[in-house]
Amino acid sequence: MRRHMLARTGLAWLAMMQIMMFAFPGYVRSGARGPEAQATLEQAIVLMNWISLVLAVPVVLYCAWPVWRGAWRSLRRLKAGMDVPVALGLVAAFVPSVYSTWNASGEVYFDSVSMFVAFLLTARYLEFCARQTVDQASRGPRFDTRDLVRSADRIAFWFVLVQLALAGLVGLYWLIAAPAQALPVTVALLVMSCPCAMSMSVPVAVAARRAVRLRQPWLDHAELARLDQSMRGIARQNLYGSLAWHFLMVPPAALGLVMPWLAAVTMLLSSLAVAANAWRLYHAYMAVDTAMPRNLAA
Repeated sequence: MRRHMLARTGLAWLAMMQIMMFAFPGYVRSGARGPEAQATLEQAIVLMNWISLVLAVPVVLYCAWPVWRGAWRSLRRLKAGMDVPVALGLVAAFVPSVYSTWNASGEVYFDSVSMFVAFLLTARYLEFCARQTVDQASRGPRFDTRDLVRSADRIAFWFVLVQLALAGLVGLYWLIAAPAQALPVTVALLVMSCPCAMSMSVPVAVAARRAVRLRQPWLDHAELARLDQSMRGIARQNLYGSLAWHFLMVPPAALGLVMPWLAAVTMLLSSLAVAANAWRLYHAYMAVDTAMPRNLAA
């Protein structure tokens, strides 16, 4: 399974870099230039859009396949799973882009689609590795991490519901007030509704704890208790910090100030911040030999 995840992630990153290069003419479309130069640029944009479409198809069909599968399972059970907003965001960005490419007019979001998929798969690969560590740690006799994971998943579930409702309401408002802004605003909100950082908040903290135990197996009961307390504190910081980050980004996104590609970047940054915060726990314990660091949960 890990090999398939790496293959999908690598292909998504490769396609993303190529699509972003072909999307460059569209970024400079509004610059001042003569009629002939503008006509040449428009022809180049049409050609680049078709090439981007060809590159985006395997990203959407192959790389994002786990998203479609997960969303379908959730819909069959009449549940708003974590893959549902992701799938909606991909559809909302990809289908209109195909239509605009076919008609040689309008905006396309192939770069945002490929970035979203690449960043999403990267975050989910980190989460997968961390959850494997959680499964191994849960077999131990000292503590059970499943309650922590379930708590984070429950918060992420309700976050998805709120974000879906918000994306629908805000998109409807923009459809009435300024139809041209409705699609990018809705896509940005759907992209930001991916709870990747929240889902991996507990697993990466537990993974850091297990790494400390493997490197320092001589810790006594009191030191292990402090380590567990610090791990739980880091997990809470990750969970509520990523939740606050998402909600802070909602107002500018709802106002149309966050483009879909920037929303994808913020999603990746929040996941990397969660991983870095968990690494802080490991680094604090590895910075000393047998002396225990201060409680990171304080």
